[in-house]
Amino acid sequence: MGPQRAELLKKELSIFTFDDLLNHFPYRHIDRTKVDPISSITPATEFVQVAAVLVSYEVIGLKAGRRLVAQVKDKTGFLELTWFQGVNWIQKTLQQGQAYLIYGRVTFFNGKAQIVHPEMEVLTAERKDGKDFLEPVYPTTEKLKARGLGGKQIGKLSEVLLNLLKEKDIPENLPDDILQRLQMISRYEACRTIHFPPAADAYEQAVKRLKFEELFIAQLRMAMLRSERHRYSKGVVFDKVGDYFNEFYKHHLPFALTNAQKRVIKEIRVDTAKGKQMNRLLQGDVGSGKTIVAVLIMLLAADNDYQACLMAPTEILAQQHYAGISSLLEKTGVTVGLLTGSAKSAHRKKILKELAAGSLQILIGTHAVIEDVVQFKNLGMVVIDEQHRFGVAQRAKLWAKATIPPHILVMTATPIPRTLAMTAYGDLDYSVLDELPPGRQPITTVHRYESQRSKVMDFLKAEIEKGRQVYIIFPLIEESEKLDYENLMQGYENVKTYFPEPKYWISMVHGRQPSEQKELNMKRFVEGDTQIMVSTTVIEVGVNVPNASVMVIESTEKFGLSQLHQLRGRVGRGAEKSYCILMTGTKLGNDARERIRIMTATNNGFEIAEKDLELRGPGEIAGTRQSGALNFKLASIVQDRQLLETTRSLAAELLENDPDLVSAENLRLKNFLLSQKSKTAWSRIS
Repeated sequence: MGPQRAELLKKELSIFTFDDLLNHFPYRHIDRTKVDPISSITPATEFVQVAAVLVSYEVIGLKAGRRLVAQVKDKTGFLELTWFQGVNWIQKTLQQGQAYLIYGRVTFFNGKAQIVHPEMEVLTAERKDGKDFLEPVYPTTEKLKARGLGGKQIGKLSEVLLNLLKEKDIPENLPDDILQRLQMISRYEACRTIHFPPAADAYEQAVKRLKFEELFIAQLRMAMLRSERHRYSKGVVFDKVGDYFNEFYKHHLPFALTNAQKRVIKEIRVDTAKGKQMNRLLQGDVGSGKTIVAVLIMLLAADNDYQACLMAPTEILAQQHYAGISSLLEKTGVTVGLLTGSAKSAHRKKILKELAAGSLQILIGTHAVIEDVVQFKNLGMVVIDEQHRFGVAQRAKLWAKATIPPHILVMTATPIPRTLAMTAYGDLDYSVLDELPPGRQPITTVHRYESQRSKVMDFLKAEIEKGRQVYIIFPLIEESEKLDYENLMQGYENVKTYFPEPKYWISMVHGRQPSEQKELNMKRFVEGDTQIMVSTTVIEVGVNVPNASVMVIESTEKFGLSQLHQLRGRVGRGAEKSYCILMTGTKLGNDARERIRIMTATNNGFEIAEKDLELRGPGEIAGTRQSGALNFKLASIVQDRQLLETTRSLAAELLENDPDLVSAENLRLKNFLLSQKSKTAWSRIS
């Protein structure tokens, strides 16, 4: 391979090494192992391979209309071959009377079967009856094709490489007993077979083996990090449940806890008493009561003379947490402070002084809390809300603010299907709040077409008359940002025609606004100065306006399921009946129809996440996890769930018996993991 084509392979397909080429798998195979008689071709035949002798050929037509037509025959009949391109070159290569192996797609012209641009090779004594393997078809790009590196040529490269490789070049990495128990072929055999399988069942075996390896190695890595943390990571000990916790629980809890909340609090209490650092993911649907769990856990820290910190992704969310938690803890004597980027310097100094002295027990804030000047006296508990909004390096700064790393509780309102959680968050312990507190009314979700807009607007007016507030959300997709911005502005003007000032007041929020203006417009809506919030998806997470009872989502077909569910969760936070109205035009694709059907059928975030995983695959959802654990070449956590379960339990069993992989049978596995080590980073930090 010359340097120019090599450079192109790197750019187009990220193939830099032999290993990359070996892992550039074919996406399908053509069965050229059998040869059919010409007489077996019918209008239903799609592809055919025949062994036939070239009887005659001629060039028909002039210039642009030129074509080369050839006749071939076997014992059972005649077949026509046609070429429209490369006529001169093909003509030179054809030999009358020569036997060829011919393969291609069958078409019928004037009732006669023909193959246009067939693949042909001379039949030799060794090659009488087709190939002895299924022929691979590789992914490629238009640029590569133009430089003679189509799927077929990449296949040639793979064939040359595989012929050079010996068994020692692709050493086994899985323990023998696992291979025997699951009756799996060797790694070397699987790598050869996935490219050039002798038959379909052999291909299936190779794929299964390599998928298993991908999932098993990922699960093992995660399990090792977890077990290492459980064994070695020192953590602060919360050994008592004291007055702060009990007083609040008995006298100030605004509502009875659900069984799910009780279960999660118990799991956390057990974790924090062990002397090991807790690293727990708490996932709960919108409105499942994660905040009250966080409050009780921070009181547990206070009972044990430790400080706690809650970090939220936006200033408005931090302020809401502060307002809510301060009023909840008003009568308990626990001190709560707020630190955000816009804090005045006098307030900031006061907070920093109280933190360092230890008199401030709970700090709530934004990114501002990770600045170097913020020093705690004895930080014991960190709660991170909507963790995917923070970079890993940012979160790591919090851990460094205590000699013994604080316990970590990471909260997310994006429900994660179990299979995804097992893979993406395998290195964390995780808890699920899977029931909603009593008294929360389900949100009524309806689908309305553009033609019904005036009725929808009348409904909004009726809700506003009752004193309620309304959200109207427009999509914002990066690729078409300018167009979306124009649509938002047009939508805003449109809303103003239905809701003229001064009878109605409207807030507008979008990404192009300076943050002060955005915060101010949100604040006006939160405080009830405006009745309508026209916005892009910036309000997706965390804004809590109990008085808002209607969520209108414009161009619903442009949103993913999880996003729609998150947006819907902004209403239904008060005692009033709430509604979500999905607006679309009449032309809808099947996927969009299915998403709308699911949204109108259920309010359960876990069901929705499960469906989302099926419809979209894990890529986008997994984007919330900065780990790269899902970059599988072959395995799919949707289609291969059973295999995923198997690999998880096998990895756990293996580590239970040999946590450091020191036994002789696990040595090659350990060596393989060490050779891959540079490919993981940050995974110890939730």
